[in-house]
Amino acid sequence: MSIPPALIAILAVFAVATAFVYTLHGNSLMPLTQFVFSESCQSCADVSSANVTAEPPALDRRCISRANDDIRMVPCNLPLVKPCFEHKVTSNTSPKCGQVDAGTAALVLPVLVIACDRVTVKRCLDNLVKFRPNKDTFPIIVSQDCGHNATYHVIKAFTDMDPTIKMVQQPDLKEITLPRAKVKFRGYYKIARHFKFALNHVFETLGHEAVIIVEDDLDISPDFFEYFLGTYPLLLKDPSLWCISAWNDNGKKEVIDMSRPELLHRTDFFPGLGWLLRRETWFRLAPKWPAAFFDDWLRNPDNIDGKSCIRPEVSRTYSFGKVGVSKGLFFDIHLRNIQLNYDYVEFTKLNLTYLLKENYDADLASTIYTLPEMTADEVMMNVGTHKSVKVMYGSAKSYQRAAKKMGLMDDFRSGVPRTAYRGIVSCFVRGRRVYLAPDFTWTRYDPAWG
Repeated sequence: MSIPPALIAILAVFAVATAFVYTLHGNSLMPLTQFVFSESCQSCADVSSANVTAEPPALDRRCISRANDDIRMVPCNLPLVKPCFEHKVTSNTSPKCGQVDAGTAALVLPVLVIACDRVTVKRCLDNLVKFRPNKDTFPIIVSQDCGHNATYHVIKAFTDMDPTIKMVQQPDLKEITLPRAKVKFRGYYKIARHFKFALNHVFETLGHEAVIIVEDDLDISPDFFEYFLGTYPLLLKDPSLWCISAWNDNGKKEVIDMSRPELLHRTDFFPGLGWLLRRETWFRLAPKWPAAFFDDWLRNPDNIDGKSCIRPEVSRTYSFGKVGVSKGLFFDIHLRNIQLNYDYVEFTKLNLTYLLKENYDADLASTIYTLPEMTADEVMMNVGTHKSVKVMYGSAKSYQRAAKKMGLMDDFRSGVPRTAYRGIVSCFVRGRRVYLAPDFTWTRYDPAWG
C-alpha cells in the first residue's frame, strides 16, 4: 500500500522539528530545554512538566544546555526550567528533579553562624529560622567562641527546640601572646582563630561539601536562601570563582539600582558578610590561613589564586552589629547605610550564565568600549541623557577623587578597589549606570595603590 504524498510531507516536517528541539545525549534523546545545572552528573537531569514555569521568558533570554560536561548557550523560546541539583552521581541514570536515587546525595548547604559574646545572636538565628525554606537542605551550625555564658544559653534555646540546629564551642580560649604594638588588635587574632576552627569543623569533622557563613550580627533578606541556591551552580561550574557573597560594599541606595534586585555582578574584592565557600577551596586556604585580619588577606589576589566572587546589586544581608572589635566606627560611617533587599527573587528560575567568566568578561569589555565618557562631576550634575556612561581614572588618586565624588567607598585592599572587577567598579548614580574604569590596559592590580 502506497503512502499518500501529503502524509509523507507531514512526517518529514515533524522529523525536522524533532531534530531541532532534541539533541543526542549518550544513547538517549533529551530536549535542550530540559538540561539543567548539575555538579558531577554524567547525564543531565530530566525535568518533569511540573517544574517548568508557566511564564514565558523574555525574547533575549537563553537556555543552558549541558552535554558531555560542556556548557553551551542555545536560543530558547520555551519556558525556563527550575534547576535541580545532584551531588556525587555514581551511576548513568538521571533522577527526576526533587528525587534522589541510590547513587545521589541530596543537596545540603549548612549555615555556619559565627558567635562570640553577643546575646543579640538571637536576632540572627530568629531570621535564619524564619526564612529557612527547608531544614534538611539548610541545617544550622552555631560555632561559639569566647565562653560567654549568657550567649551560650541563647544559642542552646534554639538547639533544644530544633535538632537541625547544632552548637559547637571553640575549645582554645587562651589569650594570644602579641607584641605590645599589636595588643590592640587581639580581637582580630581571635576572630581568625575562631574562623579556622569553625571551618575545619564543618569541612573536616562534619564532611560537608560547602557552607554558607554568617556572623552573629547579620540580618538576612527574605530570598537569602534562594539566592545561594540559585548561584551555587556557578561556583561548581566556573573555576575562576571561589566564593558567592550576599553583600555589596557599595550597597547604599544612592549608588545602586533598587529596581534591579535580580542583578548580580562578578567582583575581585572579597565582600564577606554572608558568603558561600566550597570544601576544596577551604583546603587550599587553610594551610596558609593568616593569624589575623583574614578578610583583608582574602582580598589579596595572590592568596586566592586571582579568582573572583559573585555579589548582588542589592545586598542580601545587613549588619546590625555596632558593638564589636571595630568599636562601632565602621558601622556608623558605612554599614548602617547599606540597603537590605526585601523583594523576593526566584534565582533558581533565572538564567545566570551571563556571570560565567567567558560571557561576563566579553560583555563587560564591549560595553565599556562603546559607552560615552563623562567626569564624576558631570555624573553628579546629571549632564546628558545617556542611560549608561563611563568615568575614567588613571591613578589611585584620580580613582579616589571620582569614587568619593559619586558616593562610593574609595579605599583599596592590596590595590583592589571595593567591588571592582578587572579594575572596573559598577554603580548606579542619579538614574544611570556608571562604570568607573581604568584609562589604561588593565592586566593586574597594583598593591602599591592605597
